[in-house]
Amino acid sequence: MDKENLTTVTEFRLLGFPEIKGSKTVVLFHVILFVYIMTLLINCMIVVLVSIKPKLHSPMYFFLQQLSLVESMFLTVVIPNMLHVVWLEGATISVIGCIAQSYLYCAIGCTECHLLTVMAYDRYLAICNPLRYSTIMDTKLQRSLVAYCWVFGFLFTQITLNFLCQLHFCGLNVINHFFCDLVPFVELSCSYKLALQWEIFIGAVPIIILPFVLVIVSYTCVFITILKISSAKGRKKTFSTCSSHLTVVALYFGTLITIYMVPANGQTLTVNKLISFLYIVVTPLFNPIIYCLRNREIRLVMVKLLSAK
Repeated sequence: MDKENLTTVTEFRLLGFPEIKGSKTVVLFHVILFVYIMTLLINCMIVVLVSIKPKLHSPMYFFLQQLSLVESMFLTVVIPNMLHVVWLEGATISVIGCIAQSYLYCAIGCTECHLLTVMAYDRYLAICNPLRYSTIMDTKLQRSLVAYCWVFGFLFTQITLNFLCQLHFCGLNVINHFFCDLVPFVELSCSYKLALQWEIFIGAVPIIILPFVLVIVSYTCVFITILKISSAKGRKKTFSTCSSHLTVVALYFGTLITIYMVPANGQTLTVNKLISFLYIVVTPLFNPIIYCLRNREIRLVMVKLLSAK
């Protein structure tokens, strides 16, 4: 069929969770809203505490503050529109809006992957090279590493954005998802998209695979150093300084790799959406809670702050 005989698509319909109807939709809406508000509040609290408390003015907490900012942005890109889709049991979004959401979702996700890698490098320096740690990880390097994460995340995914803006959509306009995830969105295009599919596949190397490998290398060196500590108390104390970050990394990369790197053969759309739901909604809530509960310094600052009131 000729392209001119096909209707040009100007908006998509996001189905959300068609399996959930009626009162269950209301419950799901309020659960997502509650989680969203709680995650934003906890992340904002971390940002404020790190900013105003001199005791938390160290590289580890500076990077944690940036992680909280990134995750707050990540949630805000997806969840407000997701709530709209869930409440209406399906809603429309313009092609431009879908492209913008896909780009921001990828850019912020890329930034977070690299920021978690930087945090792993920080723990590597602190544990494996403690005598030179303060000299190497000075304020200038901290800011440079954070700037690199933000700039790389948004500039590298600009390549994907350029491809997306060239796509033509006609015919089908239904996305069986609760947001404009890149893969199902691109599949609806009636343009030649092999170049974009290869770009997405190759782009996973610097965005997901390389950061994940660097994190593994960093923590392998950390574990080797910890095992060399003679006392059990010393090993436990040293491991506690990186256990929170390690837990967050495992949750984040675990769900990310499951969604985008594991072959989808045999996986239903419902399973894929469930994993995406955990990655987008649940994991960002666990991350700041893990840091608050497992980090003694943050707990003490929170207790003092609440006691003062």
